Amino acid sequence: MSNRDQISRVALKKITPDVSSAMGSLHAAAVAAAQDAKVEPEILELLRIRASQLNGCAFCLDMHTKDARAADETEQRIYALSAWRETPFFTERERAALALTEAVTFVADGHVPEDVYAEAAAVFDEAQIAALIWAATVINAYNRIAIATRMVPGAYQPAKK
Repeated sequence: MSNRDQISRVALKKITPDVSSAMGSLHAAAVAAAQDAKVEPEILELLRIRASQLNGCAFCLDMHTKDARAADETEQRIYALSAWRETPFFTERERAALALTEAVTFVADGHVPEDVYAEAAAVFDEAQIAALIWAATVINAYNRIAIATRMVPGAYQPAKK
């Protein structure tokens, strides 16, 4: 089926504005929790990109790679993120957050293994782990929304500094 043959997908914000608003509120609360817990913003952006890679969400990849670049993330780290275990480019905290994100994203396959949680607990406090779990949960939900509704990547531009 070509793109022009695809059926139009539902506009969630238009059809279910209250639910869309609640999702936005959940996102805002998760961001606030991460800020309050002092989770580094760059870790959150890496987390969002990695979950979006795993889920194959082009819309979210477009958005969060642009946001990462706007926050001075390096091209090298963005390009290497899909192979983060094989590179020296990421800190211990970033590695723990990425492993936790992968486990939350693939929760049906391993149920967040003890070693992954222990690795996170070694470098993050409880409030930070909670914030990371919420951030991973929110981006996974947004990935599913964008994929299910076929949101088109490309137009998003990050807010100006």
